[in-house]
Amino acid sequence: MPSDVVQSSVEEIDLLVCGAGAGGMAAALVAALEGLTVVLCEKTDQVGGTTATSGGTTWVPGTHLSELAGVPDKVEDARTFLESVVANRGGLRLREAFLASGREAIEELDHRTDVKFAAATAHPDYLDGPGAAYGGRALAPLMFDGRLLNREDFARIRAPRSEFMGLGGMMVGRNELDTLLWPLRSLGNLRNAATIVGRYFLDRLRYRRGTRLLMGNALVGRLFYSLRKAEVPILFETRVKELIIENNRVIGALLDGPSGPRRVIARKGVVLATGGICWNRKIRDQLFPEGTRDYALGPISNTGDGADLAVAIGARFDDGGDSPALWMPCSSYRRANGSLAVWPHIILDRAKPGLIAVSAAGKRFVNESDSYHDFAMGQIREGAMPAHLICDSAFMRRYGMGMVLPGARNLSQMVRAGYVIEANTLVELAARIGCDTEELGATVEAYNRAATTGVDEAFGRGASVVNRFNGDPAMKPNPCLRPIGDGPYYAMAVRPADLASSAGLAGDEFGRILDEAGNPIPGLFACGNDLASIFRGTYPGPGTTLGPALVFGWRVAKYAAGKLEDTHEVPLGAA
Repeated sequence: MPSDVVQSSVEEIDLLVCGAGAGGMAAALVAALEGLTVVLCEKTDQVGGTTATSGGTTWVPGTHLSELAGVPDKVEDARTFLESVVANRGGLRLREAFLASGREAIEELDHRTDVKFAAATAHPDYLDGPGAAYGGRALAPLMFDGRLLNREDFARIRAPRSEFMGLGGMMVGRNELDTLLWPLRSLGNLRNAATIVGRYFLDRLRYRRGTRLLMGNALVGRLFYSLRKAEVPILFETRVKELIIENNRVIGALLDGPSGPRRVIARKGVVLATGGICWNRKIRDQLFPEGTRDYALGPISNTGDGADLAVAIGARFDDGGDSPALWMPCSSYRRANGSLAVWPHIILDRAKPGLIAVSAAGKRFVNESDSYHDFAMGQIREGAMPAHLICDSAFMRRYGMGMVLPGARNLSQMVRAGYVIEANTLVELAARIGCDTEELGATVEAYNRAATTGVDEAFGRGASVVNRFNGDPAMKPNPCLRPIGDGPYYAMAVRPADLASSAGLAGDEFGRILDEAGNPIPGLFACGNDLASIFRGTYPGPGTTLGPALVFGWRVAKYAAGKLEDTHEVPLGAA
């Protein structure tokens, strides 16, 4: 394995990649496979960025993996779907590049590296429409054995959110929850639970956490392991202070790390993949709606360095279209030690029958079973920050809510912590959450009538494919609707937090950053969240941030290596 300290002999290289999230690691890896000399610098002491704490699902249409899974997906269908979802919001050229390269990028990673995915046979797009897919487009990273890395390198992988780990450091897949919560239900459950937990206890004899990596952590582990095998030098705790320009071309950067400042000349260019605008206070105050500026799921180290560096030399910043960010409704509470525990409400509770979300007016304002982004956009439109998820005791026992586990196993603990609000009547609950008492009663009554008929005329809950997929199939006739029954009742506050940037640097189909006139800045590239979203603030399906991050990381590297030809002769600003 190479040292983390790059020697002076590599001060002049082909490509400098700034940021070790999924996009940056992909760009560095593919460039190395193409024979370029590459250095990857990372501001923190760990790889992974936002990817490491994500679900890791990666949305790429038309891959060979969909065919292997028996759910072949067609790029033509994805194109039709995106035309419906994104419509006339712009960005067509970048989306076409993404669709054109997705299959080849995933195939090359699969065949030439340890980055491995499996296409989900059932993981629907988040919106209905022509060309929407039920399976095949969402790729899940395969489990990665962290023991393949030495212990020092394993510690370099950013850990998942602590709320998503069991027993103080054990990763658990969504399809493993029932096994671990109810190990005595069957011999199979007991066997699987013993295998998972036994492996974890053995891991803890040598490691700080479990080495059985899943979801986004598995993707990060696989990228990092592949980089180590390719002997790509990684400079940890090294930030970019300034881009070096010569004859109107970016030719390198001034870095600042543990050994002090250093100049790196990059003949093919510099790639910005620093994690997006996440915690950049100036940009958040300018673009983000009130009530969303203090909550984000990305690492605090993601401070918009790439955007600041590029804009300082004349790059164009794009506001992201419909929204500057992609959103997740999150609940939170303060632990006894003062740290903040945060739970992203992805699918495990909101889509299930017997739960509603209300604003301060006591009214429903959105289809609770829609995607996390669309739910949070409803919050923002309504000004429902916070909104409250409300359910009865039967729901809490069956499904849990947020950090309350199914079976309501830790309910009393969470009530004492103030995370869950409990009341015997709806009138009492309304008073405790500060919403209109009469309106809440009327809202529950109207919802119960809809649940009895199975038709939600107000918001169409349970009408879409993704709604029904994430609901409870045992509930008839609508898997997302059942009446709210007798008390006690429970409420939980949720607020929108950005999980990824939509706003970012304007770029072209090769990841080249554009100036204010719409022309590429020679030698300067972006991928991942530093590049403005190709979906223009919409959220088509699961993994539509990671898919473009990997594919554009691949395209940037291929272009730098001379493997993608630029055939355009006109300014790219309006494309």
